[in-house]
Amino acid sequence: MVLIVVFGVALLIAVLLSGLAARTVLSTSFLFLVGGALVSDGFLGLIHITPDSEIVSVTADLALFAVLFTDGMHVSFPKLRANWKNPARALGLGMPVAFVGMALLTHYLVGLDWTTSFLVGAVLAPTDPVFASAIVGRKEVPAKLRQLLNVESGINDGLALPVVLIFIAAAGPTSGHAEASLPKIALELVLGLVFGVVLPLVVIGLVRFRLLGAEPKLQPLLPLAIGVILYATCHLTHANPYLAAFSAGAVLTARSPEAKTAFEPLGEALAELAKFAALLVFGALLTPQLFGDLSVGGYVAVVLAIVLIRPASLLLSLVGTRFTRQEKLVAAWFGPKGFASVVYGLLVLQAGIPQGEEAFTLIAVCIAFSIVAHSSTDVPIARLFHVDDLAGVPSARQDEDTARPTEETGHAGA
Repeated sequence: MVLIVVFGVALLIAVLLSGLAARTVLSTSFLFLVGGALVSDGFLGLIHITPDSEIVSVTADLALFAVLFTDGMHVSFPKLRANWKNPARALGLGMPVAFVGMALLTHYLVGLDWTTSFLVGAVLAPTDPVFASAIVGRKEVPAKLRQLLNVESGINDGLALPVVLIFIAAAGPTSGHAEASLPKIALELVLGLVFGVVLPLVVIGLVRFRLLGAEPKLQPLLPLAIGVILYATCHLTHANPYLAAFSAGAVLTARSPEAKTAFEPLGEALAELAKFAALLVFGALLTPQLFGDLSVGGYVAVVLAIVLIRPASLLLSLVGTRFTRQEKLVAAWFGPKGFASVVYGLLVLQAGIPQGEEAFTLIAVCIAFSIVAHSSTDVPIARLFHVDDLAGVPSARQDEDTARPTEETGHAGA
């Protein structure tokens, strides 16, 4: 119950400060991260959460699923067919380069063995656009840039998972027999994709029967029902829920735009709540002891992972594309580590591999640094694309009695 009270207070503060946060470097994500750290055993001791607590894995898992489901709804298949090469470059070249680069840093600067180092590289390879919302959520930002970041982050979670599982198997008690897990991993990915495509199509088909259909006020609950059933089905069958979530959101948008429109406000709100809950719980793991356990080499690796590995790998993958120099630099910078890395990091810790705790410490610190760095820079960088109305609320300079029509108030926060 204490955790619920803490979450409610943090949510209230975040809402009250959201207008300011949307116009400045202040970040609501950072508020929840710090809030979780302050009330944990490392500081005030109001809540007691450890990495092996079930609430940690459950909240991270739910948040990742919800975020990917709503992210999938932002995918436009016509636009993707016309511009598939850029995301393919990021996933096919940029992601492997980042994976290998992080593994090299981990081995030589932290001293982990090669198998565990490549495992860390796989865990930190996925990116998350949640912590760059002022970039990926604004229409003023070029569509091809937003699409690149959204599609890359939506797909790389599913691509990284089998690699993570293979290296966990190779580093643990089953070392030397990781190849035995490949058929199972492939089946989980295929099942996730199948469920994510088939379930929305079946539901949409049912809705179009003459005797069936939702009344307007219940229409937003239709995609929600799909998401709930999909989440439970994936966990019951061990299908990949993240690939299922992203593909289901994309299929729903493509086949039933009206359902997407009806669900969008509710979906975005639910995804935000799930994200904030996961950040609060993850923040509770960020104790002084955790940061103290990481070596100097580990901190150097974390900084290089954020300012060198991701930017260099994506810039390499975008060589020869039609992105402007500014767009390439923005895309290269915004590769934040998010909920996928949290979930996969917990898998590493719970697997009981020899250097699992050291690997998790490095992963957790890297995620924390990334959230702070990226969620506090999206607003200033968004202004490069003339995104002025970042908050969606009137600024102090606007007189409520003389406010201009909606279409003329887009520059309040400049």
